[in-house]
Amino acid sequence: MIAESFSFPEINSILRWKDLFATFNKVALIAVAAAVIGSLIFILAGRKNALEAPKGVRNLAETSVEFIENGIVMQTMGKDGLGWTPFLLSLFLFIYLCNVPGIIPLLQMPATARMAIPMFLALLVWVIYNGVGIKHQGLGGYLKSTLFPPGVPVALYILVTPIEFISNILVRPFSLMVRLFANMLAGHILLVTFALLTSSLVTAETMQFLLKPMAVLPFFMLVFLTAFEVLVAFLQAYIFTILTAVYIGGAAHPEH
Repeated sequence: MIAESFSFPEINSILRWKDLFATFNKVALIAVAAAVIGSLIFILAGRKNALEAPKGVRNLAETSVEFIENGIVMQTMGKDGLGWTPFLLSLFLFIYLCNVPGIIPLLQMPATARMAIPMFLALLVWVIYNGVGIKHQGLGGYLKSTLFPPGVPVALYILVTPIEFISNILVRPFSLMVRLFANMLAGHILLVTFALLTSSLVTAETMQFLLKPMAVLPFFMLVFLTAFEVLVAFLQAYIFTILTAVYIGGAAHPEH
């Protein structure tokens, strides 16, 4: 009976959106809105009188800065990394604001559930941490510290060097990209699944007296997963940002 009223849409239909205008769809709208909102927070916070006690937008901005400095930069890069706070803060806010729309009515789609944004961010981080490594160590020194870690017997470099190359040069950006994309996509699909199941049970035409009360179960899971996705949105932004800080710090100050 349930099968008659429940049909899951094609995966393409819940991930692709009609263009609002040429080459610009809902995912692009969310990404632009995330960038604009993040910028406005600090533009408005910067216009407040510095002598006033922080409140409202300014309090939010200062709390965000302190969180990035104390929770990420100081934990991974130390005082020398404080200059990276603006970049890491921008990265965290942008990813978080792209993740959150997955639970917002009408939008109901995290922009990071599409591969393009995670891929671009991962490639950006890849370029930055490799550039930092070359700047601080020189090309030869950076390749040496990356591919030939100290303390390894020379004979083992035949095995270790290819592994280090694959791990540091190829796997890092790929893992950053896939971790963010896969987690947000999985959450989006789960929310769609339980929302459709709840709707199908409520609107079932046959055996209504049995099926409608059962709708409480998928609805409970829908509420639980929605609350859980709030946490996931934050955690995925945090993980992406802290790994970025680790990679940049490691490239600037390799272990000896």
